[in-house]
Amino acid sequence: MPAASAGSVPDLLDSEQRGTRRMRWGDLPKRAVSAAVLAPLALICLWLGDGWWSGLLMAATVGMAVEWVRLCGGRLASPAGAAVLLVILATGLAALLGWAASGLGVIAGGFLLAWLAGGRVSLAAGVPYLGLPLMALAWLRGDDAPGRDSVLFLLLVVWASDIGAYAAGRLVGGPKLAPRVSPSKTWAGAAGGLAAGMAVGAAAALALDGGSAPRILAVAGGIAVVAQLGDLLESALKRHYGVKDSGRLIPGHGGLLDRLDGVLAAAPVAGLLAVMLGRGVVLWR
Repeated sequence: MPAASAGSVPDLLDSEQRGTRRMRWGDLPKRAVSAAVLAPLALICLWLGDGWWSGLLMAATVGMAVEWVRLCGGRLASPAGAAVLLVILATGLAALLGWAASGLGVIAGGFLLAWLAGGRVSLAAGVPYLGLPLMALAWLRGDDAPGRDSVLFLLLVVWASDIGAYAAGRLVGGPKLAPRVSPSKTWAGAAGGLAAGMAVGAAAALALDGGSAPRILAVAGGIAVVAQLGDLLESALKRHYGVKDSGRLIPGHGGLLDRLDGVLAAAPVAGLLAVMLGRGVVLWR
């Protein structure tokens, strides 16, 4: 039987499959390099103390505020754009000083200020969207060792959920999760993200402070789900404004909003849980 020629159907199919695999995993090297730089930076600042951590939060949130204004079609030089940035700076200052109640007041007043200055709720919504996670993460870390462990647990669960969703979605594929919002996300990816978040959360909690396995899994699973919802929300915002990425700062990820969307959604929930539990208690207790 004659061998297949250079342009045969099997060769063409193999070539197409290789091209599909390259497209599916093409952004992996850039994502890995970016994560290898950003994750250690966050962990070092978290370990050094709440001052370092709050400083990093403030810098990141100001960067996200700039991206938000541009994403919404605004200008930093406009009254509304300047109001969003100034309010975020004021919120960051309150976080650095440990003034949680004052920071919440600044966020509420800043939302109204940005709304009145620009007449657009979407632009003004950036104030609570960015300000609440900033205050929650700063307030959590201010609780000494329990706060450090809680923030570490939160970050590890969100990161694991993101990695698990990315890997499962590309390996398994299958039905789309929300095709009108994000065509690339699948139910398999969502399940993989949930499983990875729960597994890593359980391992981290047991290594840090122990606790009840069912409660740990419940808290980690809830954080993982909220983080994925935050990812979908940011995808919906980008689709609404007709952009692929919120910025170009991080290779393989886009902007800060693209990279931190899960944390932005999960942090206020973690902060609310911490308020209910009281100071000196880790999130999974």
